[in-house]
Amino acid sequence: MANKDFAEEEMTVTLEFDDGDVECAVITILEVSGKDYIVLLPLDENGDNEDGEVWFYGYKENENDPNEEPELIYIEDDEEYEMVSDAFDEYLDNCEFDELVESDDV
Repeated sequence: MANKDFAEEEMTVTLEFDDGDVECAVITILEVSGKDYIVLLPLDENGDNEDGEVWFYGYKENENDPNEEPELIYIEDDEEYEMVSDAFDEYLDNCEFDELVESDDV
């Protein structure tokens, strides 16, 4: 499982819904079973997230045009969603482990 960590860059995307737009922080992009998925943290009007809820979407970039906006794909399959959720849990565990190791080195 590979991932692209965007924590250093603080990237955001705006999702457009019928009832309004939602600004989301990009947490990471995970590769699961050969597909890319993006993990988004929805933000309120103050740029905060109080409940810690994250959203998972399929993620696809146009390899021929890096300037084109990436496509986000709604995950309809429960099994696929669970695989991405498990991969994100593993990502979080690795982040916590890395923080523990770094704090022990200090």
